[in-house]
Amino acid sequence: MRAAAIVSEPARDVADAGAVQPCSELPVSAAANAEFVSPRAARHWAARPRSGGMAVLALVMVVAPLFMANNYAYDVAIQVALNATVCVGLNLLIGYAGQISLGHAGFFALGGYASAIIATRYGWPVWLTIPTACALVGMLAFVIGRPTLRLKGHTLAMATLGLGIIVSIVLTTEDGLTGGPDGMSVPPLALFGWVVQGERAWYWMSTGVLLLAVWLALNLIESPSGRALRALHGSEIAAETLGIASGRHKLQVFVLSALFAAFAGALTAHYSGFITPAKASFMHSVELVIMVVFGGMASVFGAVVGAVVLTTLPQLLTVLKDYEMMVFGAVLVATMVFFPLGIVPTIARWWERRRS
Repeated sequence: MRAAAIVSEPARDVADAGAVQPCSELPVSAAANAEFVSPRAARHWAARPRSGGMAVLALVMVVAPLFMANNYAYDVAIQVALNATVCVGLNLLIGYAGQISLGHAGFFALGGYASAIIATRYGWPVWLTIPTACALVGMLAFVIGRPTLRLKGHTLAMATLGLGIIVSIVLTTEDGLTGGPDGMSVPPLALFGWVVQGERAWYWMSTGVLLLAVWLALNLIESPSGRALRALHGSEIAAETLGIASGRHKLQVFVLSALFAAFAGALTAHYSGFITPAKASFMHSVELVIMVVFGGMASVFGAVVGAVVLTTLPQLLTVLKDYEMMVFGAVLVATMVFFPLGIVPTIARWWERRRS
């Protein structure tokens, strides 16, 4: 009786039906339902995230170079694509699984450093160092995630914050391996003899990676595992009552989000040709979380929009000089006031209400 008293309303609805529903039918909370498409809209392929949303994103990527006047614009676009790739993975963890992480910049930096060290110290080809770096970071995330994800709420946030700080300190102090606070040089990205050089080549490389990351995330969300993650976000106790292995699903999405970050970090290092411990800083982790929340948690395209706006906006506000950070903070506050669910979910909900 005590267990039944603490089960959330969605679980009671399932119990009243007389049978336990499979994971694909579990109701989810409003916060984890940002990608929901109404039955009427679902009849149109353009309204579906995996078709219409992907098509719009690909179209924007193709058309965007027409408005880029110089290499600086391409450089900003590359940073946007790489940040968005990290945010798509982080959004799976925060937005869908409901697990906060304040140390994801550590995985981002480890991916870049691991690829750089393997390439420079051991002479491996770069096309092998990147997947090797991602595999190492994935194993580290698995080892760390098993005990860490047993925590909840602010204790989980503190644990991931500590992880990020440890990574930053190690990268700074181990100067014999990482170059210390001055960082280290990174060889250019070469794929089977073809060296990726120039902003335009890197633009197509980074946007292609982002498109792949979005496609993978959307497929995961619409799979039984993705629906189980949304059920965990709605109520972990109710999900476990219905037979969902919460620990296994949380660990899987934690490792996956770390892999997204490590891959983007490795690409960033090879694109810049240099990497420093600042990539693992606490502020970088906070920036990534803000991008996810700003665009809209539990929304894949919201994570992309958040990365686009918050990577581009500081570049546009440089003309304000001393008032840059003040205006930037005001924009964040105003967005949270008028778009409480984030930009994309709020607009999507407003659009659905207007059509209904």
